Amino acid sequence: MNRLTTWVMSLTLLVSAVNAHRVPVRLCTSPNLDSPLNHVAVIGDSYTSGTAEGGIGPKSWTARAWQILAQHGVHIAAGVASEGRAGYAVRGDHGDLFQDLASRAIRPDDVLVVFFGSRNDQDVDPELLAQIAHDTYDLARRTAPSARLLVIGPPWPTDDVPESILQVRDVLNTQARGAGAAFVDPIGDHWFVGRPDLIGADGVHPNDTGHAYLADKIAPLIGAQLSRRP
Repeated sequence: MNRLTTWVMSLTLLVSAVNAHRVPVRLCTSPNLDSPLNHVAVIGDSYTSGTAEGGIGPKSWTARAWQILAQHGVHIAAGVASEGRAGYAVRGDHGDLFQDLASRAIRPDDVLVVFFGSRNDQDVDPELLAQIAHDTYDLARRTAPSARLLVIGPPWPTDDVPESILQVRDVLNTQARGAGAAFVDPIGDHWFVGRPDLIGADGVHPNDTGHAYLADKIAPLIGAQLSRRP
C-alpha cells in the first residue's frame, strides 16, 4: 500500500469518525525527486474563484488543497479555470460556460479533471442541462483521454435545499456516471450544514475558513482519484 493510499484511507476513517474570474494557470507544488507531478484541471464557479467574502489567491480551496496533498507527497500541476455566476448552462460574469472554461484549463496530459458546481444552473431546463453537461464531460474526455473525471455537485449551506438545486444535483449525478466519472454529492453529505461560521455575510459564499473547510473535504477526494491511477 503506497503512501497516498494510506493517507486517503486514514483521512476517510477520521472524517467518518468525526462525522470572479480566474485565468487558467498551471500552479505547481514543489515535487520531490521521487514523486511524480500530477497534472490536474479544475473547473468551477465563484466557490472556486473566491469572492469578496473569502478564498482569494492562496486562501482559495484549490491552493490549500494542493498544500495538503503536497504534505503527503502528492504534487500537483494545476490548471484552474473558474468564473463567478458561471454554470454548465449559465454564462458567468465574463460570458463563459463550464465548457468554455474546460476548453482553456484541460490539457492532454492531465490525469484528473475536476468539475465543482453549480448552483447557478438552478433555473435551467433539466433536459438542456443534461445535454450540456454531457457535452462538457465529452469535451474533457476527448481533450484528456487518460484523465479520470471527478464531478462535485453544487453545495448548499443549509438543510432547506430548493427543489431546483436538488434537480441540478440529480441531473449532474446521472450525466457524470454516464460519462464514467466519480460523483460527489455535497448536499447529501451535508457540507456546510450547521456551520454558519464558514459562510460569508452574503449568506452564500464561503469565507476564508470555509475555503479551508472545502480544501479539507476535496483534497482527499482528489487524492483518492490519483491513487486509483494505473
